[in-house]
Amino acid sequence: MPIALLIFAATYVALAVGRLPWLRADRTGVAIIGASLMLAANALTVQQAYAAIDYDTIVLLFGMMIVVANLRLSGFFALVSAWVVRHAHRPLLLLAGIVAVSGVLSAFFVNDTMCLVLTPLVLDITERLRRNPIPYLLAVAMASNAGSVATITGNPQNMMIGSFSHIGYRTFAAALAPVALIGLAITVAVIAVVYRAEFQKEAAIQVEPAKVRVNRALMVKSLAVAAAMLVAFFAGWPPPKTALIAGALLLITRRLKPERIYREIDWSLLALFVGLFVVIAGLEQTPFPADLFAVASRYHLERTVPMTVFSAALSNVVSNVPAVLVFRSFVTRLPDAAHAWLTLAMSSTLAGNLTVLGSVANLIVVQRARGRVEIGFWEYAKAGVPITILTLAVGVALLG
Repeated sequence: MPIALLIFAATYVALAVGRLPWLRADRTGVAIIGASLMLAANALTVQQAYAAIDYDTIVLLFGMMIVVANLRLSGFFALVSAWVVRHAHRPLLLLAGIVAVSGVLSAFFVNDTMCLVLTPLVLDITERLRRNPIPYLLAVAMASNAGSVATITGNPQNMMIGSFSHIGYRTFAAALAPVALIGLAITVAVIAVVYRAEFQKEAAIQVEPAKVRVNRALMVKSLAVAAAMLVAFFAGWPPPKTALIAGALLLITRRLKPERIYREIDWSLLALFVGLFVVIAGLEQTPFPADLFAVASRYHLERTVPMTVFSAALSNVVSNVPAVLVFRSFVTRLPDAAHAWLTLAMSSTLAGNLTVLGSVANLIVVQRARGRVEIGFWEYAKAGVPITILTLAVGVALLG
């Protein structure tokens, strides 16, 4: 028991730091090492480790990655970005357009992948327009977090919550889509105020539209499959099954080599999930979950405000995906588990906007922009802190 607790604590400290000190192991490596140590310490049998993996989450994320890869390779996202530039004749309209694209697409196609796709596009756009790229890049990251609150497929932690809670796609969206929409409006307003020097000069934007390479046949097929997938989600089909079928349909092609799709899949993220599931399963063999439930009862985490505060704090220490896994051990015991899961989805996601370390989406934007634009901790926090406080307040008010 003490060894399992020690392995869990060491794993989560390393996840908070982002790597193992003096070694090259990243967060994925940390999760795999932690899972292996749980097996080595006999905290779990191999069979228990297999059983601990939530395959619904893995399958859903895998299927969504294939769908998004096809949309990206078809030129769809570049085409949408070009349309925004062509119709945004003022800097503030460009900001609003980027927030809308990042937020809405993240709601359905996973925020991390949207940041991977949109960051280089926004960098190119702002360089051609000779604008300050920082507020627009922040808009990509912060809108992707805010928009992804809306649905189960918006981000990895929502996928886990959807799998653990068995809340339907429509029910989830009905509860959290209003939070996401207001959050996107707040994102535009706060960035416009913080970077008012960029937006006070409302000079007209004039730029030659960039040529976008489009594979029309692949785009039509990808959009048709993606639309059918979303309809199936709202119709009540199981999201993992639906996403996997959609991904498989897109792999039936004569035009695109499968290797190009496989290169788009974030295998390290899938491995991270597997490792974390095993680490948490080892933790659940100890008295820790019961102790955590006792703490939860003392602080009334079944209520919206305490759950939001604790979730937001933990999400910014170890990141939101590991935080959700910690909360799993006691949320199912709460009187209104469905409400607690929705509160956890809202708060763990919106808390990702607090600092640059709050979510993987933020890190993706910062790292992909590095070399052309530097976004430091305090630069991010100037807009991130007020956006987080305001959007969490909206979430608490709407969820009650």
